[in-house]
Amino acid sequence: MFTFAAEMIQTVLISGALLAVGMCLLLVKVLGRKDGEFASQHIHDSEAMKQRGIHCVIDQDREMRLQKKLNINNKKEE
Repeated sequence: MFTFAAEMIQTVLISGALLAVGMCLLLVKVLGRKDGEFASQHIHDSEAMKQRGIHCVIDQDREMRLQKKLNINNKKEE
C-alpha cells in the first residue's frame, strides 16, 4: 500500500514540475515579446485570410443563412 502512495506522490510531483517548466517557458516568451502579448489566433485578424476571402465560420454561417432567407423570400414573391 505504501509503494502505491509513493508512486502516486512521485507522479504528482513530476507532473507539477513539468507544468512549472511549461509555465516558465511561456513567461519567457511573453516577456520577450515587444508588447508582452501573443498574436491573435482569430481568422478575422489574419491579413492572408482576408486577402483570400476566408471568414470566421460564424460569419460564413450568418452569410449563408441570410442568403438562404433571401432566396426563400424571392421564391415566395414569384
